[in-house]
Amino acid sequence: MAAPALPQRAARPLRVGVIGGGWAGLAAAVEAVSRGHHVTLFEMAPRLGGRARALPDGVLDNGQHILIGAYRQTLEIMRRVGVDPAQVLQRLPLALVTPDGRGLRLPPGPPLATFGWAVMRRPGWSLRERLGLLGASLRWAAMRFTCPADWSVATLCESLSPRVRAELIDPLCVAALNTPADRASATVFLRVLKDALFGGAGAADLLLPRRPLSALLPEPAGDWLRRHGATLRVASRVQAVSREGHTWLVQDERFDAVVLAASATEASRLAQPLAPQWAAQTAALQYEPIVTVYLESAGSRLPLPMLQLHESDTAPAQFVFDHGVLGGTPGRFAAVVSGAAPWTARGLQATGEAVQAQLLRDFPAGIWRNPPSVKRVVAERRATFACTPSLQRPPAQVAPGLWAAGDYVQGPYPATLEGAVRAGIAAVHALENAPS
Repeated sequence: MAAPALPQRAARPLRVGVIGGGWAGLAAAVEAVSRGHHVTLFEMAPRLGGRARALPDGVLDNGQHILIGAYRQTLEIMRRVGVDPAQVLQRLPLALVTPDGRGLRLPPGPPLATFGWAVMRRPGWSLRERLGLLGASLRWAAMRFTCPADWSVATLCESLSPRVRAELIDPLCVAALNTPADRASATVFLRVLKDALFGGAGAADLLLPRRPLSALLPEPAGDWLRRHGATLRVASRVQAVSREGHTWLVQDERFDAVVLAASATEASRLAQPLAPQWAAQTAALQYEPIVTVYLESAGSRLPLPMLQLHESDTAPAQFVFDHGVLGGTPGRFAAVVSGAAPWTARGLQATGEAVQAQLLRDFPAGIWRNPPSVKRVVAERRATFACTPSLQRPPAQVAPGLWAAGDYVQGPYPATLEGAVRAGIAAVHALENAPS
């Protein structure tokens, strides 16, 4: 793996406090250290990684995540701390295939061209449905992948057939935005499509973790930061942030600038005495949960590392992953329930049982050598903000010298790892360019 080029050093080294050790905070800390700043990072949990980390057992994650090839800043920050994405991520051309073998498969190559090829060869759709999807895609491209801010994804796609919406648009939307299509922002959905289809070769590829999430960035970034002179204070919840003259006070330590990279809830609490309007806007965000059901079936193996499932009122999961195919424990599977509010209301046990029944029902006879059994159900109840039309997300600047970084701040992306990483890097550049 070639060493990535480091960012240019800042003209004036600053003492920077970073509050929060999730992916946004780690990206901010790595960027700040790379540019010559003196960094102290505070994390309230005993482990780095926020909502994308391994559980304490170090084997299972606090949720199944995927990346795509368009997540360029995430991949770059991984390389910078010594992680080779090719070793920890399985890169596959985008394939949304159901257990019966039908679905959309993009071959390698320029995504825009291969998307058209894949749509025309997608089994199970009529010629009219295929041409309708390609026509809609061309209209979106002609619109430069923009639309009125108050459009939902359902409004954007109302010209498509119900089957195309159910088998492609709805699962893509809930996977990317974690918000059902009838409530999801078409503006953000189009931005994701734009970056995937116009981001060059490989932009639409799936990047599936082959290691626990903590090995992708949190642990290597923590080690890298310590080696490069940063101070990490884990299991240290910041009680307050205050301004004293031209400096900021955090846990009795003084800083020239602070990056507030904690969760939106924590950021709102800390910002309330300093910027009550910003705090109120942040506190008003609504959230969507994600549930991951881990199952085991000894001797079983799926035909692909990731398969799309048929979601319904009795079938919660949209996707299932085979950890054995991805280099993990053979016979272990992760089923993901995005936009999971209706299911968390029923309870985690009921959700796990429904997913178990769904897998037995959806797959052809012979796939399961043994009936899959539920081993653990993990719920992130505030996994992402609800990415709704016309949503006013809080700005990155909280106050002079105080910048927020997180997947929820103003930006073109939904609540993704790439959105978090971009926000962390942008906060460092912004604090450097702010008047002293």
